Order: sequence, then structure tokens, then C-alpha cells
Amino acid sequence: MLVQTKKGDDWRVLRPLKNIARKIGLFRPELDSLPLCFYPGRMRNEFSPAMVPDMVPSDIAVLLPDIVHMHWIGYGFLRIESLKKFNRPIVWTLHDMWAFTGGCHVDQDCGRYAQECGACPQLGSKRKKDLSHRIWQRKLRAWRDLDLTVVAPSQWLAECAKKSSLFKNRRICVIPNGLNLDYFKTVAKDSARRLWNLPQDKKLILFGAINATGDRNKGFHLIQEALRSLDQDRLCGAMELVVFGASEPQKPPDFGLKTRYVGWLHDDVSLAALYSAADVMVVPSLQEAFGQTASEAFACGCPVVSFGSTGLLDIVDHCKNGYLARPFESSDLARGIQWVFEDEGRYKKLCAAARQKAEKKYDLQKVASQYKKLYRDLLGR
Repeated sequence: MLVQTKKGDDWRVLRPLKNIARKIGLFRPELDSLPLCFYPGRMRNEFSPAMVPDMVPSDIAVLLPDIVHMHWIGYGFLRIESLKKFNRPIVWTLHDMWAFTGGCHVDQDCGRYAQECGACPQLGSKRKKDLSHRIWQRKLRAWRDLDLTVVAPSQWLAECAKKSSLFKNRRICVIPNGLNLDYFKTVAKDSARRLWNLPQDKKLILFGAINATGDRNKGFHLIQEALRSLDQDRLCGAMELVVFGASEPQKPPDFGLKTRYVGWLHDDVSLAALYSAADVMVVPSLQEAFGQTASEAFACGCPVVSFGSTGLLDIVDHCKNGYLARPFESSDLARGIQWVFEDEGRYKKLCAAARQKAEKKYDLQKVASQYKKLYRDLLGR
């Protein structure tokens, strides 16, 4: 595996082979974001121009792979035009929408990618030939003749890719993200709560993501509205909210119930224990390519309440292992949380069904087998 920055000591994970490439890698995110300085009114969302030259094609030439399998290539890791220099079949697993947009990673229902990008709302631009249009054109030129197979982790993201102007004629497969179920597994709730110093006598609602409170797409404002509507409910006094992926803000918002912030987590074992400690995971995202926290919660036997939209439709089966609220009604999100807790016998069935779904769909070995079959098909073996 070739990465921009290596943080561990796994010999199978490689950083750039040349020293100069490693040093430049430290500054790639800042260098790649420089064109955004011309759009002072832009939204503060991830937006990747992918303009910084790189040495990835030369590294690949040394490694001599049969197939190049790409994942997330943001933060200036890879220039758009580099893909045509690989001279290998490419499999690209999407983790957001960037591959077929004019630079944004989440389109926020803009939909311009279906034709051509320009006058980008996220850039605060009204010019048709703005940065997003130029990025879209670069992709159109550079990727026209690629030997490329696209993998989407959800049916929703696959459908978005199919209707895009860049990928509409590509082969697009759906393979979910996998989980190591030896790590993500059910831990006894009382033990998990002792590990995290959480109360044993409360119903714990879990919410979290990378930049959980700062990324509007993750729906922090919607869970806030939902929990406030539970303020007068008879269950509210017995509930607490636990937030991971963010520290407690200087002026924490009022949810109407006690809230604990556990900060950023950096290992799967701690995360699995937190899922096991919780009674329900709430995923109120506006758009999710897949919904990784939902699948992880399932693996730990924790039901999920989310909106019935985007990638979460593939994970949550309504009233079987969780609850799909009407998009994007915070009142129905609150109703779903309450529904999960209303019947103890039903709750146990939800927990069991959640783990069963993870074992059936997201086991790492099963997902790896799907990729192995795809590789063999591409290589004619």
C-alpha cells in the first residue's frame, strides 16, 4: 500500500520512495489548497483542486503491480493528470463524491456533476468557468481513455456515479466497506462502560464522526434539534449523550440532557468498546457515501437511528436493526430514538439483528473475496 504519510511500522505500507517526495508531502495539503484563496466567500468544506505535481507514477513503475487500486487521494496526494501515467488497470474505491465532481467531496445536492461543474455554490462563485469547471475539464481530458473500474460502497453512491458526466459510461460495482469483526464485536455493556467511566444506570445515545461538531454534513445541528424535542419526554431524565470525534466546545450547546465529549479516538479497540457501551448510535448525516460509524455500531450490537437517505439506506433496515427517520426531520429522528427504547424485548432483537447484518455483509474476509473476484475478472484469470 502506497500512502502519502506513514504513521506505523507495517512493512506492507509504503511512503513515497524518494526523499524529496516525502518532504514535499508534508506541505501538499497547503499547496493544493492555494487556488481556493481566490474564493474568499467559499464554504469551509473539503475541496481538492489536485493540482500539485507528484511522483506516484514513478513509484508505481518501480512496484510493478498488476492492478492499481486507489482509495481516497485528497490533500494533494495525487494530481488528476497522473492517473493516465499508471499504465495499469485501475480500480478506484470511492469514499466520497470527489472523483466525479469539480472539486467538492460532498455535493450537498448541487447535482451539477451530472452535466458539468461551474458557478459552484461551495466556492461562492457565479462564474460558469470557475475553478470547479476547470477541475471538471481536467478530469474529463485526463480520464477519458483510462482502464478504470469504479467501486462504490453503497448503491446510492453508485447511482450518483452512474449519472455523472465523468463516469456514466464506466463499469461501476457496489462493494461495501469491510470490518475486522475480531476487533468490532460486542463487549459486555457494564464492562465497556467501566472502561469509559460511563454511568451504568443511563440510556446512552452515541454520536460521532471525524470533525463531528464542525462538519455540517454530519448533522450535529439536527441531532441537537432532535434531542431538544425529547426534553419534556419521560425518558429524557434517564438519557445521556456521548460525543466522539470532537472535544467539548468552549460554549457547549444545550441538548436538554447531560452530554459527555470523549474527544478523538485513534484505535479500533477503544471505539468498539464505546459502541458497546452505548444503547443507540445516531447518524444524522445529510449525505453519506456509506455510513462507516453505522456499520461499526452494528458489529458491536448497537442499533442505529439515521435518516432514510444516501448510503445509510444500504445499512439500516427500518424497524429491524434500527430506525430510518424521514429526511431531514429532526422530530422523526427523535421519534426513532424513543422507539428504540420503548420495548425491552424488541430492543434485544434490534441488537441481535444489528450484529447479524454486520456478519453477513461487512465481514472483512467476505468483502476481500468480492475484490479478489473483481481483480481476477479484470486480469482474465
